[in-house]
Amino acid sequence: MKQFTGRRIIVTGGTRGIGKAVAEAFLAEGAHVTSLYGGNDTAARAMTEALPDDQRSRFETAKVDVADYAACEAFMGEWEKRHDTLDVLVNNAGIRRDGVVGMMPADDWNAVIDVNLTGTFNMSKLAVRVMMRKRYGRIVNMTSPIGVFAFAGQANYAASKAGQVALTKSLAKEVASRKITVNCVSPGFIDTDFIADLPDEQRTAYQKQVPMRRFGTAAEVADSVLFLSGERAAYISGAVLEITGGL
Repeated sequence: MKQFTGRRIIVTGGTRGIGKAVAEAFLAEGAHVTSLYGGNDTAARAMTEALPDDQRSRFETAKVDVADYAACEAFMGEWEKRHDTLDVLVNNAGIRRDGVVGMMPADDWNAVIDVNLTGTFNMSKLAVRVMMRKRYGRIVNMTSPIGVFAFAGQANYAASKAGQVALTKSLAKEVASRKITVNCVSPGFIDTDFIADLPDEQRTAYQKQVPMRRFGTAAEVADSVLFLSGERAAYISGAVLEITGGL
């Protein structure tokens, strides 16, 4: 039997990049997966159509703005009608809107905080309510080393990622007695479309900062998410697992 056979998984931002790799890894291990996405219908449809038949039957997508609590609550209410339990939530949805603080529009600050941090709160709050009834669950939040050492021009992103770590550590303490673990995976430079808009010279400069001299892959991040979501990680909670190539 595969590691996650029969398990119910929700992955936010789960139709592109790291989220897509995470969803596909869970499907390969026998899980039932729901991938949430914010707006790219084409990517969601393409992901679904590319899956093998046996995996497609265990996969669904939902268009949900994770920054909108009412939308998250409505989604979860409908989701619970079709699923008897929630075993794993992966909070992967995230956006970047770079700019120096002195010139950053307030809307760019709010959008990044709302999706990256408030979205994590919204989905975690609703997931915990479901998981507590079964006295079991795994929550994995996708943070970033930027939340620790930061980059100029990314104050909003850095703040959102630092906030995710703090939220993770607090929530881990609150739900530990119910056998629910809450952890972070912290990917460094991962070769996805999330960093595809960087100028070539900036990509080269970032790559030189990585001791392994390469960017990571989405599959390498997915492996770490599956580990923290499995039975072998039952005594790990409130932790941050860095996937950075030694950055």
